[in-house]
Amino acid sequence: MSFLVLLLVLWVEKFSALRQRLQRDGFFRTELARLERNGKGHPWWVLSILVLLPVAVLALLLQVLEPLAYGLLALPLHLLVLIYSLGRGDVKASLGPFRDAWRRGDEQAAVHVAERDLGVTGNDASSLLERVQGHLLWQAYQSFFAVIFWYVLLGPAAALAYRLLALTGEHAHAPALRERAEQLRHAFDWAPVRILGVSFALVGNFVAVSRVMLHELLHWNITAPRLICAVAHVAGDMPKGAPAGPEGLVGLDSLWELLLRSAVLWYAFFALWTVLG
Repeated sequence: MSFLVLLLVLWVEKFSALRQRLQRDGFFRTELARLERNGKGHPWWVLSILVLLPVAVLALLLQVLEPLAYGLLALPLHLLVLIYSLGRGDVKASLGPFRDAWRRGDEQAAVHVAERDLGVTGNDASSLLERVQGHLLWQAYQSFFAVIFWYVLLGPAAALAYRLLALTGEHAHAPALRERAEQLRHAFDWAPVRILGVSFALVGNFVAVSRVMLHELLHWNITAPRLICAVAHVAGDMPKGAPAGPEGLVGLDSLWELLLRSAVLWYAFFALWTVLG
């Protein structure tokens, strides 16, 4: 059933606006703000309420539904939870204004739209483009690859836990709460970001990626955004110091193609796993 859900997610993404209607975080953010305003909850207690409780309820509900009607009653729940657990917004579409400004060679406009739309800043054109590339990689990873990994491995409850931790880390104002959420998310990211790195090796420059991965494979402290950027740039043989203009967008296009090839590889592996399993 998991692979069928993954196929349905692709269909929903392409032909439906369900994701935009479903991904409403207002209630979650309201509860987060209320718990922070009270100021009495320990960070782990707040995380238990915001993350562990919904995940436990979902797991219990799935235990009830999955034995019924050969699991067909649980299928819609799997699909809705997985869609909700995907990242917010359209990663590629959000780069549109930056791409337009960069293609014109208007560095000042590119700096403005990158900060406005992406939350990315740079000291010069070269560093700005590199950070935008990092933004693309990280958003694609945390929006899709990490969620899909945990869904296939442990089911929708794990995918939901990942997204709720991400939302807590992004929207929490209390430093202690944000730190705990980011620590847990770092643990969640450790395995899938390395699996994605191996995927980059298989669809890109295998030798160059192998050199990077051998040094960082078991390195616990390296962050997922840093690792994925390092691996992707060598996998795609990315040039440095690309100037403003159409030629400067070649790197962004190459990274997007690298991500698409990796996604196809993941789906092919999941299909094979389903058949053999």
